[in-house]
Amino acid sequence: MSEQVHNRLAVVRAERKVSRQQLAEAVGAHYQTVGYIERGQYNPSLDLALRIAEYFSLPMEALFSLEPFSPLTHEVYGRKQ
Repeated sequence: MSEQVHNRLAVVRAERKVSRQQLAEAVGAHYQTVGYIERGQYNPSLDLALRIAEYFSLPMEALFSLEPFSPLTHEVYGRKQ
C-alpha cells in the first residue's frame, strides 16, 4: 500500500523563483515529473526527494511529509480562532 507524500515543492519553487524546468534539469528529472509531485499525483523516490532537498539546501522534512502540512500562515502568524 502506497501512502501519499505531501509536499511544499510549489511554494518553495515560487519563493526561490525556480521554474519546473530549472528544477528538473538540476535534479535529473523530467519537468512533468516535478508537476506530478507538486499536485500529489506522484510520490518521489527517496533519491529524487533527497536531490530536490539538496538543491534547495533544505532538510527533506521541510519539503516532504507523510502528514499534510498546515498552512504557512498558521506557522508564521499563528492560527486565529
